[in-house]
Amino acid sequence: MEFLIVLWLGKPLWMWLAFVGIVATLLVVDLGVLHRKEREIGVRESLAMSAFYVALGLGFGTWVWWYMGAASGMAYVTGFVIEKSLALDNVFVIAMIFSYFGVPRLYQHRVLFWGILGVIVLRGLMIGFGAAAVQQWNWVLYVFAAFLILTGLKMWLTADQHYDVGASPVLRWVRSHFRVTDTLHAQRFWVRLPDPKTGETAWFMTPLFLALIMVELVDVVFAVDSVPAIFAITTDPFIVYTSNIFAILGLRALYFALAAMVERFHYLKYALSILLVFIGSKIFVADALGVAKIPPAVSLGITFSILAGGIGWSLWKTRVQNPVGHAERA
Repeated sequence: MEFLIVLWLGKPLWMWLAFVGIVATLLVVDLGVLHRKEREIGVRESLAMSAFYVALGLGFGTWVWWYMGAASGMAYVTGFVIEKSLALDNVFVIAMIFSYFGVPRLYQHRVLFWGILGVIVLRGLMIGFGAAAVQQWNWVLYVFAAFLILTGLKMWLTADQHYDVGASPVLRWVRSHFRVTDTLHAQRFWVRLPDPKTGETAWFMTPLFLALIMVELVDVVFAVDSVPAIFAITTDPFIVYTSNIFAILGLRALYFALAAMVERFHYLKYALSILLVFIGSKIFVADALGVAKIPPAVSLGITFSILAGGIGWSLWKTRVQNPVGHAERA
């Protein structure tokens, strides 16, 4: 059993295996037990599942705090909160994707489940590459920081623009190179149908699989923001990956509760843009002050304040409408 204490990316192998075991168990229970049969997930169940995943993620953070120290615990919680917050924006884009392809709530869980599996692999590759780059070249952190500041500014300027699913070059390429059905075929990703050109039976991609492709593509785009953001908090690959994955695991559950409330969080994107600028600026500010980094407790406090302000302002500005449908006047 000596191999379990061998270091891999700076941590004993048993820590990585334990984490992978937890994630694998959650996914098996989710698909094989809770959602073995095709059914629609309601808002109440969605909120309960989301609360469970948040509690689980924070529980893991408590263990990190106890086993690896307060600084690591703070970094984990900060990374978890940031990724969870950025995932909210991801939820709204996913809602647009499902609406574009006409995917009913009954089949949305299937797309999100397989999407999560892709996310786990893709985030692992991106974080591994990022960790190797930071270890090899210290200046990469400054590149990440500058990128976050520019991304935050761009997000602020484009906050009112909606994601155009149909304009995606990837979607156009897939449709021009593969056979695609015009309608859904229950929860199937691929079906065999007669080809109208040749008359022979061939495999056709369904809109459900197109939705899955777009969900994966969107996550890659969002990962370009979130991965540098967590590296600006800590360069420990274990904390970066575990906080990312635990935050994302609850995304499917959170989606079904928030998809119907997209407009209630209209101003959240502005808060997220400020958050990205703050995270990116931390590295330059720390250098200017002559310190290694901003204290984790300060980072966490400012992060919470920015997000709480964005969520609170959004809920206030979009508060309950009166019976005739006009927004309540202040």
